[in-house]
Amino acid sequence: MCLVFVCDEDERIVGQQQAPGCCPYCGGVIKAMDVESQWRLCFLPLYYKTKRKYYCTLCSRRLILQY
Repeated sequence: MCLVFVCDEDERIVGQQQAPGCCPYCGGVIKAMDVESQWRLCFLPLYYKTKRKYYCTLCSRRLILQY
């Protein structure tokens, strides 16, 4: 029996910079990363989106921005 994956997700970091503020858990510096994500089905791109993700540099937690 052979199992073939035909769907693929590719994430690539485009850029990163220091974000204002500090981590609420440890007080470390926050980095803002711009990430491009692309979903493919049989090598055909289906979905393409650029997101900004926030991470703490000391405790490596992903931080979620609340409005």
